[in-house]
Amino acid sequence: MKTDFSKIYINGEWIKGSSDSQIKNTNPFTGEELVTTQAADKNDLDAAYKAAAEAQVAWAKELPQTKREVIEKALEVMLENKELIIDWLVKEAGSTVIKATVEFGASINILKEAATFPFRMEGKILPSQHAGKENRVYRNPLGVIGIISPWNFPLHLAIRSIAPAIAIGNAVVIKPATDTPVTGGLLFASIFEAAGLPKGLLNVVVGRGSEIGDDIVKHPTPRLISFTGSTPVGKRIGELAGGALKKTALELGGNNNFIVLEDADVDQAVDSALFGKFYHQGQICMAINRIFVHQDIYEQFAEEFIARAGKLKFGNPAEQDTQVGPLINRDQVDRILKDIDASVEQGAEVRLGGNAKDNVLEPTVLTGVTNDMPLAENEIFGPVAILIPFSSDEEVIDMANAYPFGLSGAVHSANIEHGTNIAHQIHTGMIHVNDQPVNDEAHMPFGGEKDSGLGRFNGEWVLEEFSTLKWLSVQHQRRQYGPFVDNTKK
Repeated sequence: MKTDFSKIYINGEWIKGSSDSQIKNTNPFTGEELVTTQAADKNDLDAAYKAAAEAQVAWAKELPQTKREVIEKALEVMLENKELIIDWLVKEAGSTVIKATVEFGASINILKEAATFPFRMEGKILPSQHAGKENRVYRNPLGVIGIISPWNFPLHLAIRSIAPAIAIGNAVVIKPATDTPVTGGLLFASIFEAAGLPKGLLNVVVGRGSEIGDDIVKHPTPRLISFTGSTPVGKRIGELAGGALKKTALELGGNNNFIVLEDADVDQAVDSALFGKFYHQGQICMAINRIFVHQDIYEQFAEEFIARAGKLKFGNPAEQDTQVGPLINRDQVDRILKDIDASVEQGAEVRLGGNAKDNVLEPTVLTGVTNDMPLAENEIFGPVAILIPFSSDEEVIDMANAYPFGLSGAVHSANIEHGTNIAHQIHTGMIHVNDQPVNDEAHMPFGGEKDSGLGRFNGEWVLEEFSTLKWLSVQHQRRQYGPFVDNTKK
């Protein structure tokens, strides 16, 4: 498996990008330069799409077992290079070893699920209103899919589009985030090259959004754009894709709720909230944004949560027991500190943390927060927890639904039916009772409502997204066309 990631990958060849600009890849904790890649320009992007379109024609006709074998071989390659991949996640994405290991496992599960897809391209035979006619419905690959992968869970959130797309007969062109060009893109070129994937079916263009970001969407070749990232960028992609009548699969931002009802097991809820808030420094689309706690148990929950959050080890992500590592870059740190200051000015109180060194923001907890403060209104995407009290089910439901996001969430209650009833009333694509919102299983539908995105990933739902249906009818006997029939011909 190739490990020199200084070049882009087009039509089965590792080549130097044609842009004048370079992508410098640095470790977010140490600042060490990892690799510099000559960026791709529009000509490279065009070459990648042309290669993909040409290769896809033959790949769509391949036997299902051939497609499955490539996916299974990619899985083997990943398992053989587990430590290498985890190391890249730690040093490039700022992942703790704990997070990187879990992300690797989730990626393996995606491949296992995708390996079943070639034999799940099901069609139907349906009756017709006309005598002697047979209606057939075929499921076919879309063709070429453009994938824009994010920097927070780059391995998992890239492979969940790459593997299903290839498994059902599509080709792909990937543009990884410039913060994680290796784990979000170039690693997969190396993995699938070693797995024997035919040339042209997977292409990786490392480039700046300002140079090729719009063109990866507007290019006439891709029939679907898969994007995971911020809502503003997702809306831009939706506009560009819609104008060209392309499909989109968009997993965007979240303002996820964690609701603790008055009868909840506080210890269990604290356990759950610590993971859902601080896992990967809170840099997860599904991470908890707002923790709502019933006023009768608010102080008890706050004291226990603050005490235990204060024991989390933060710092160097390469150390095995570190629980909170660095944010991806200093801009993210400064953005969050600004919202903390603004919320404090409006009456919130910092009860833990609030300080940063370089890109490491220590675990932070604020109380006295209201639902209209900046930390509640904005997606935090960092290791900052805010605790908001409520007095009734109606109040917390209104606050939970106050913002135009709906990705994930959680409700804690000793009464399962009570918790489930509240969960039904939260406008979100995913929600979990007596758990936390960071859940992703390869066979379950993953996606959001409202400003949190369009479409669903995983399982049969991503198979539906990445394929299309064709109605083909067969008239087995001569059909009578009424007034159009020439009755003189007998």
